[in-house]
Amino acid sequence: THADPPPYDDPMSFYEKDPDLRVAKWLRAIWRSRGRVEPEAWRLYFVVMVDGRPVGEQTLTGLDFATLGTVTTFSWLSADLRGRGLGREMREAVLHLAFAGLEAKEAASDAFVDNAGSNAVSRGLGYEPNGSEWATRQDRPALLNRWRLTREVWEQGRRDDVELHGVEACHALLPLS
Repeated sequence: THADPPPYDDPMSFYEKDPDLRVAKWLRAIWRSRGRVEPEAWRLYFVVMVDGRPVGEQTLTGLDFATLGTVTTFSWLSADLRGRGLGREMREAVLHLAFAGLEAKEAASDAFVDNAGSNAVSRGLGYEPNGSEWATRQDRPALLNRWRLTREVWEQGRRDDVELHGVEACHALLPLS
């Protein structure tokens, strides 16, 4: 396993300074969430692979999905691969799963105001600004931009080269309705 040196942006590990502990905290958080699939909360984790190497993570979360039809996305990409369009491609793929595969009505995302890459991906995919909120980052307050993408806007920019396989089997496991 590998953790980027500071500055890093892995909120799942609570910005732990020790790289080994940071990786361990991140993995524990993922393992804990993978075992919890309930009507009020579920989370799907996807590993992003490039040339057979794990380089990132894309997450899709549903909170009260059966009632609200809303998902939230989270992504992390190795620093050496940022700025090449892979972050956008990751988000497009998980949004395709959310809207085409799980029939989501809306997707939400957020990013710290200084995370230019993530904010650019959201804008580029048609997300609309949806306010801001304060969060703690490395023991300091930091402002988050909140973003919202409706199904209708996603449909307008929907890619036609993404294929979903085996999603129907997931419908029985995920509390979607």
